[in-house]
Amino acid sequence: MEGFRTSPPISVTKTFELSKEKLWKLISDSGNLNDCHPFCKLNEVIQWDNDGHVDRLVYLNERTYVRQFLTWNEGEGYTLKIGEENGSQSFVEWKIEAASKNHSQLTITVHPYLLAKFPKLIAYLPYQLWIRPKMRRYLHSVVSGFEYVARTGEAVPRNHFGRHSWFS
Repeated sequence: MEGFRTSPPISVTKTFELSKEKLWKLISDSGNLNDCHPFCKLNEVIQWDNDGHVDRLVYLNERTYVRQFLTWNEGEGYTLKIGEENGSQSFVEWKIEAASKNHSQLTITVHPYLLAKFPKLIAYLPYQLWIRPKMRRYLHSVVSGFEYVARTGEAVPRNHFGRHSWFS
């Protein structure tokens, strides 16, 4: 996470009725956000091969972020930076763990760039009262979208878990 100026991390974990291997396949497929992300209008692959992973995420409200993957640990998870092209970037960790033979967990942790440049004393209340709850709700919707696809085999409907003022 060196080189990133971020606020404290925010994490959400969800258990899936999937083996760790099947969950890895779901979270590592190119363009997977098209089916799994409830606020995704378009997930366009820029590069997805052994040399690197980069894609573009266009949200329902047309906000456009580029995800550039920094680490790729086959079967375990990955890290990435996300944000507007040439803009501030958040650092994100996706991690999967086996819970049992046919159950696994997905944890997404975001180290947001929002308010990171402000003194901690000034940023504390807005971060705790506004950013943390909004980001937790967003992350819960994202992991729930992946769980929806794993359970039903169908794409998650847009805004399925409610609208989000940052992305809908």
